[in-house]
Amino acid sequence: MPQITVDYSAPLDRRGFARALHPLVVETVDTTLDACKTRFREVEELVVGDGAADDVVVHVEIALLSGRTDEVKARLADAVLDLLPAHLKSTEGVRLSVEIRDLEASYRKR
Repeated sequence: MPQITVDYSAPLDRRGFARALHPLVVETVDTTLDACKTRFREVEELVVGDGAADDVVVHVEIALLSGRTDEVKARLADAVLDLLPAHLKSTEGVRLSVEIRDLEASYRKR
C-alpha cells in the first residue's frame, strides 16, 4: 500500500514521475516510501468523445488502505494533478485525471 496505477498515452517521464510522486504520497497520507508501488500501463488506442481529435490522456489511480478522509484524498488528487505536467513532454491536448480510492477489504500483501 499505496497501490498506484498510471494509464498513459502521452509521452511521460515515468521514472521521474514515480520518484516525485512517492514522497508526495508519503507526506500527504502518512505512509512509508517503500510502501509505494507504481505500475505504468501504456494505452495503445484511445477515443475521446466523437474521436475527431487525437487526444491523449494520463490517468492516475491511487488505492489506499481505508481511513483517509475525503479532504485528504482531495488534497492528494490536487497535488498529483499539479505534479503531472512537469513530467510530460507537452501538456497541449493532454487530458489529466486522478482518482484516489480505498482498497477493498480483501486486499492482502506479503
